[in-house]
Parts: sequence; C-alpha cells; structure tokens
Amino acid sequence: MLTLRYEMLGVRPGQRVLDFGCGRGRHALEAMRRGATVTAVDADRKELLEAAAWVAALMDADKQTADAGGQGHVTVGDGMALPFPDACFDRVMASEVLEHVHDDGTVMAELARVLARGGRLAVTVPRWFPERVNWALSEAYHNAPGGHVRIYRRSELAGLVREAGLVPYASHHSHALHSPYWWLKCAVGVERGDHPLVEAYHRLLVWDMTAGHPATRWSEKLLNPVLGKSLVLYAAKP
Repeated sequence: MLTLRYEMLGVRPGQRVLDFGCGRGRHALEAMRRGATVTAVDADRKELLEAAAWVAALMDADKQTADAGGQGHVTVGDGMALPFPDACFDRVMASEVLEHVHDDGTVMAELARVLARGGRLAVTVPRWFPERVNWALSEAYHNAPGGHVRIYRRSELAGLVREAGLVPYASHHSHALHSPYWWLKCAVGVERGDHPLVEAYHRLLVWDMTAGHPATRWSEKLLNPVLGKSLVLYAAKP
C-alpha cells in the first residue's frame, strides 16, 4: 500500500534515497524497484528486521529491481540526529512518521539537512478531518504508547517544511477507503480487531490491495480529495 506518488517525487535509477521511519519498508522497496539506492531508517528494531528481510529478498529474487539496478540497506536511526553527512541524499521520504514525534521541527530540519541541493522530499501525515474524527471517537486511538501526538492541517505542514528551507510544490490525498475503516474501529473500540464489522471491512481492504479491482481503485480515486486519510506534500531544496 503506497501513499506517495513516485512520479511526483521524481525517483529515478541511480538516485540516493532516504526512507525515514521506514517501518517494514514498503516505500523503500518501491524506490528500489525503480532503480534507486535506498537507505531505510527506523528507530523500531523489530520492524527494521522485517524491512531488512524484504530488502534482501528483493535484491536476490526480484528481476525488476535487478534490471533497474536498485540497491538497499537498513539502519537504526534517530530523526533528532540522523547519522548521515549533509546533502547526501537526492530524495527523502517520510511517510506517516511526523505525527508520532514530539519535536517535528528538529526532525524536519534534519531531513532537510541530509537532502542535496535540488533534491526533493515527500512527507505524508494523517489528514486533518479524518484524523479529527478518530480523536473524537476514541481517546485510546491517540493515547496509546507511540501514538499520534498532533493533527496537521495542510498549511501547518507546509509551514514546517518552509521553516526547514524547503519549497512545497505539490500535494494530494491518499487512501480514502481507509478513513471509514478507522472511524469504525474507533467507534467500536480500537482494540476490537475481532469485531465482525471491523473484520469484514478489513477483508475488503486486503482484497483491494491484492486484487486492485477497478471498482475500488476508481472509487478511491474519486473519494481521495474528500475522504483521503493521508495528506502527501512534496517539496524541493533550492
């Protein structure tokens, strides 16, 4: 399930790409398939182990990645002080991570520091309206350890990016079909993954991600401007 659009970020073969807060590596893997050399960074060692396994498997067995020259590795890192020199990446991705960190200004400054001049960044966060509904329905949704500590409006995220010296150039929304799923989970209890309605909706989402049926793909595309769960912002370093 990809949140950002690689064409808008401009990922090309041979580029050095940082995937910050990579989780299990879904965005890193797609960048590798496009021929990039990816450094996937996360503070969660458990998820990083899973990402490392996927990265290794992709380099060993995926013909598209091999033909494109994609490479990748993973490392533990703290966004408050990234373990990289200045201007060492052509592209930076930070998907669904800023809403978890307390000092987002310092993290954004670090992402801008390691981005090369003329480079581009894509950052994604939960969209204000769907996220506000989640917070209203359930305190447990955002009060859990490692949960969300803030909700962004687009203007606030763009301001954060500008303060770091970057220039926003595009934005869009993604994952409209996921917003009602989380509203449902928050309404019945976020811990109730076994609720029949939650299970049924989850099966629909899994089917959509694996089958890519035109009915759901077009429905989500039409609904994204209104219900898209994620806000995606792209910015360049002058």
